[in-house]
Amino acid sequence: MRRGKLFKQVGAAGSALLLAMIVVAVASKSAGQTTAQIPPPAPSDAISLVVKGAVQNELHIGTAEWQVMARAKVTAKDHGGVTHDYEGVTLQALLLQAGVPHGDELRGKNMTLTVVAEGTDGYRAAFSVAELDADFVGAQVLVADTMDGKPLAATEGPLRLVVPGDKRQARAVRMLKSITVVNAGGSQ
Repeated sequence: MRRGKLFKQVGAAGSALLLAMIVVAVASKSAGQTTAQIPPPAPSDAISLVVKGAVQNELHIGTAEWQVMARAKVTAKDHGGVTHDYEGVTLQALLLQAGVPHGDELRGKNMTLTVVAEGTDGYRAAFSVAELDADFVGAQVLVADTMDGKPLAATEGPLRLVVPGDKRQARAVRMLKSITVVNAGGSQ
């Protein structure tokens, strides 16, 4: 389309705006500059998890930190009873990184430590720290980011708890956002 015809179609005000945009684009290009770019929004599957409460080290885990953590796999049934393979990081590994007592330290007042997992939808589930420790139980609770080799669906993730030992998956918190350690015995 010819420039004169274009100006005629957009009118006087549009012509001035279009001309100004062309001048800015040409000036920026000739000066070796590019116009400012607006950064893309964060992907909806970006990982953001907080481990807080009665911990020595509060953790704020983003996608970059998550990608370098040791991975584990478990097989478990979903709410519908279908078996899937999940991959992610064990909840025990996250608690160890946060400095939560484990192993031989789990006795006395530490036996009242409780973990509350919460999803972005407000759903919560609780575990005793002892039942999350490999020295006490065989099956490990997993904070999963994949199911059957694929990232979790938006309605499930980006993170969710997988509890292989549970007969009902009522503690499989979807869209996991925080893990809070509290002392159910009343003192920190």
